[in-house]
Amino acid sequence: MSHQCPFPVRSTDSRRSYRDGNATGFTLVLALVAVIGGYAGLADAAPPAQPGEVRQADAPAAADGVLGWARGRLLVAPRAGLSDAEFGRALQAVTARSKGRFARTNTHVVELPPGLDEVRAMQILKRDRRLKYVELDMAVAPSLTVSDPQYASSWALPKIQAPAAWDYANGSGVTIAILDTGVDGTHPDLAANLVPGWNAYDNNADTADVHGHGTSVAGAAAAVGNNEAGSAGVAWRASIMPVRISGLDGWAYFSTIAQGLTWAADNGARVANISYGVSGSASVQSAANYLRGKGGVVVVAAGNSGVEEAIAAHDSMLSISATGSTDVRASWSSYGNYVDLAAPGVSIYAPTRGGGYANVSGTSFASPITAGAVALLFAANPNLTPGDVDGLLKATAVDLGDAGFDIFYGAGRLDVGRAVVAAQAWAAPDTDAPTVRIVSPTGGSVSGVVPVDIDYADNSGVVRADLYVDGVLVAGDDTAPFAFAWDTAGYAAGSHVLTVKAHDAAGNVGASAGVTVSLGGDATPPVISQFTLVDGMTISPAKQAIKVTASDNVGVARIVLVIDGKQAAATTGSPSLSYNWGTRKLSLGAHTVSVRVTDAAGNLATRTVTVYR
Repeated sequence: MSHQCPFPVRSTDSRRSYRDGNATGFTLVLALVAVIGGYAGLADAAPPAQPGEVRQADAPAAADGVLGWARGRLLVAPRAGLSDAEFGRALQAVTARSKGRFARTNTHVVELPPGLDEVRAMQILKRDRRLKYVELDMAVAPSLTVSDPQYASSWALPKIQAPAAWDYANGSGVTIAILDTGVDGTHPDLAANLVPGWNAYDNNADTADVHGHGTSVAGAAAAVGNNEAGSAGVAWRASIMPVRISGLDGWAYFSTIAQGLTWAADNGARVANISYGVSGSASVQSAANYLRGKGGVVVVAAGNSGVEEAIAAHDSMLSISATGSTDVRASWSSYGNYVDLAAPGVSIYAPTRGGGYANVSGTSFASPITAGAVALLFAANPNLTPGDVDGLLKATAVDLGDAGFDIFYGAGRLDVGRAVVAAQAWAAPDTDAPTVRIVSPTGGSVSGVVPVDIDYADNSGVVRADLYVDGVLVAGDDTAPFAFAWDTAGYAAGSHVLTVKAHDAAGNVGASAGVTVSLGGDATPPVISQFTLVDGMTISPAKQAIKVTASDNVGVARIVLVIDGKQAAATTGSPSLSYNWGTRKLSLGAHTVSVRVTDAAGNLATRTVTVYR
């Protein structure tokens, strides 16, 4: 089945936007991949299906598996400070081009040439240090498991002490964006709390629920209370902003999720809920950091794979696992170092599309229950920072499993009653400046486009970092993970000092120590240390393995292999190249094979041999 680009992106060469049908060749193919959150491990996944082929998953329907990605495109972010021309040159490693970018996070939708495997292209581009991140545009399913329409009451609200929290706050004045399949705006338990939203999938204002999942998620977070209908959401007076990110089948892309999140941030959402397994997506993390920079918090489902996920912990989103009424993790709830908290997610009474109610389960519902709790904290104390909210929820959680943090429950099971009481008393202003240091380069001679990497930390979270050269601002990055590219063209030979300043949401600024580097000192060409072909050798009649390894005092920029005057293979940013030369149909006689190795300063090393078939 084919699916064209379902979201608007800013054109890189004009002010027009790409919409449905304008960007060709984007086909979604469901490929069987390990059942994971994010895309960790895709290099070892099953190969993509051929055009037009659909591989069905043999994981159970209840599992929150990652089952496919958008055909023919990648999501790529250049480092802050990298010129458009240099970014275009980086994409040439896979003969790709940008179709446009998300303006808020500078993430580009990159179109690949026909027939190029997306995983292979991602692996090649990931080696280029001019790029901040590269990822497949994954299609992810809502983190829902089972439904029982006979269930008629909710155990979750008293379990998390929501009635105690309601003595102080009910969510009034706080908007929760529900990034999902849409919301049934006519449901009697939701209509009064609904505010206008956006359809990031079709690029219009139609946010009607096309699947059913979003209506139940919205109800878990903020179903209307005291209306003599159904039950109540955790933040029953909060506003619900529906942001549709999925197709009719409920599946959403990383790209539509990131776009929906930035739209919600720009339109007044203080809390955003994403009941999909997106914790491992760099594009979604970047968009989440954009909302955090505006003072908001993003809550996401940990996933329903039932296994440990290889996702690193990060501060951009709160990832929530699911528990049952006895405070035991649901067997299907994913776990790992990325899990921040646990919340009720089994047999949650919630509204359904069409005006009904049902008992639903999944981390899909543990997530909005936590998002509702976040809204209560903001309602109780609007001056809280995102870092304050994270800390208060974790400090007041009921510790389950191993003492302290563990990979199943994070900091523990949500207790919103205690958290709201603590939030009311929380008045300590944030006066702590972020800490930041440059980890690369560490000094010495540099040239060309220099990647600048940093480490940073803050009690409430860093929202922006700026790179200075000799005290002059050269690049700013407001989407984590922060990373820079310094183009040394136009700078005089000699010493230059790099510094970075990090900013937090409270306006505190921390500065790194200076790193002194030298320009104009690299006249040393690369060294070809290995070339497996020898002049005069007779090559294999079927397949000849070629391996090239090189080194450089600064770094190898590119290796090109040329056979009989034609480029056969190339690699960028890697000190080695491997190539299997098919020689079965090669003509008898002499053949010339050359290797060209360049560094960032343009210094060149070559080696040419003549071999015989």
